[in-house]
Amino acid sequence: MDNERSELRWGVEQRLEFIEFRLFWEGYLNRSDLMDKFGVSMNQASTDLNRYIGFAPDNMVYDKSARTYVRSSEFKPRFLEPDASRYLAQLRSVAEGILDREDSWIANLPPYVSAPTPVRGVNPVTLRSVVGAIRRSKAIEVKYQSLSSPEPRWRWIAPHAIGFDGFRWHTRAFCLTDEAFKDFLLSRLLEIRECRESDVSAKDDRDWNTEVTLKIGPHPALSETQAKVIALDYGMRGGKAKIKVRRALLYYALRRLGLDTDPGARKPQDQQIVLLNREVIHEDHG
Repeated sequence: MDNERSELRWGVEQRLEFIEFRLFWEGYLNRSDLMDKFGVSMNQASTDLNRYIGFAPDNMVYDKSARTYVRSSEFKPRFLEPDASRYLAQLRSVAEGILDREDSWIANLPPYVSAPTPVRGVNPVTLRSVVGAIRRSKAIEVKYQSLSSPEPRWRWIAPHAIGFDGFRWHTRAFCLTDEAFKDFLLSRLLEIRECRESDVSAKDDRDWNTEVTLKIGPHPALSETQAKVIALDYGMRGGKAKIKVRRALLYYALRRLGLDTDPGARKPQDQQIVLLNREVIHEDHG
């Protein structure tokens, strides 16, 4: 299969992946789907469908009454690995206006709603400057508003990565003022004025380059039935699940999972999960 795929042009392979995506998630597709999505001719759409049948003859059949191709009971993915998280991310992106409806591969969007989160004020010009500094290994002088000081301060930082804590966007950078690698919220970068060469290497950011594994399990005070439900929620096996996280993001991960407080601080039904290897929080990494 790898040899077959290596001989396909990128555009053709993308259309074959689209055919498979629609078959798996929607159960059907026809030539007009390819024509509308990729702007190809009717002949090209027919060629793509026939090419797909050549690769995976048992994956779809033509329904004459519905005049469309439908997924067969023998369907097995050949061009993509069906991924629930990618489907849901696409659904969320369309629903929240991040992705245009016509750019989605989902034909029929199910009704969707999410708990609202505040809009974070990241200036696009600021983001462009940070990304540019990362790309070119530069240091930038930024006016940053921290919680610890009443007035914003100018400081030099050498950013090397972008991070997301589940709510807010950060840049991971070496602060030349404090001489340490730190997280800077993009929304608190008020101005950027200077740029200069930097010899700071991302390889020196130990917390960023060190991974820790969190082992979580159902709260021990839950009933057996409740524990089984929580195990399902988190895909646990043998009563535990493993979550890998960069040490630089450990604080955010613990807070998002509700593991940043003592397990006894809340009711088991509210806490639901506990950290089974709390020692990772205190491991020496200096």
